[in-house]
Amino acid sequence: MSESDTSPATRTRQRRKAARPQELLEAGLRLFLRKGLAGTRIEEVAREAVVSKGTLYLYYPSKDELFKAVVRHYLTQVIVEAGNLADVHDGPSAALLHQLATTWWLRVGSSEAAGLVVLLMNEAAAFPDLAQFYMDEVLAPTHALLRRVLERGMARGEFRTLDITSVVHGMIAPVQFLILYKRCTSVCAVNSVPLDPEQFLSTQVEILLHGLATPHPSGPASS
Repeated sequence: MSESDTSPATRTRQRRKAARPQELLEAGLRLFLRKGLAGTRIEEVAREAVVSKGTLYLYYPSKDELFKAVVRHYLTQVIVEAGNLADVHDGPSAALLHQLATTWWLRVGSSEAAGLVVLLMNEAAAFPDLAQFYMDEVLAPTHALLRRVLERGMARGEFRTLDITSVVHGMIAPVQFLILYKRCTSVCAVNSVPLDPEQFLSTQVEILLHGLATPHPSGPASS
């Protein structure tokens, strides 16, 4: 039966059902960030999404599975898309690093999803299985993507050869700082140490690139 053959009420129900997984993920994100993993109850998420607990269980059979779905939607998917961006990039590797930093800020850093990183830092010891899931789904793919970009730059002679693992950690550290900075300053009435996140990330990439760039024959290294 085509949509034109169904009643308006039926079409409304169909659209509502199609939107429900996203609504549950949004409710889950809000509750996890507000109450933490330990403090969030599955019935509270259902209430936040205005569905029954039974309906929520049809989509996500446990609180852990809901949390994994939230991480995949708000974090893992961004890494996949960043990998696709890297696959089609044919310009300088330095430009790709800038693009990845900007994309991360727009999609994660400036959004509520950044709070998931702090949440895992706070509760990893109490939820080792979910901490391992985060390592496998977020941290490991992020490291692999950055490693791939660095190896590309080194192979093309754009970057000098350095220990890639150490460089990757050096790239991630400013991102972690920015998340913590944003969280700390969000509770202050007056931010006495202003910081422009996008400018900060661009500057960090430039600092990194001047350390990575191969020396120019006639002068100092440049990006």
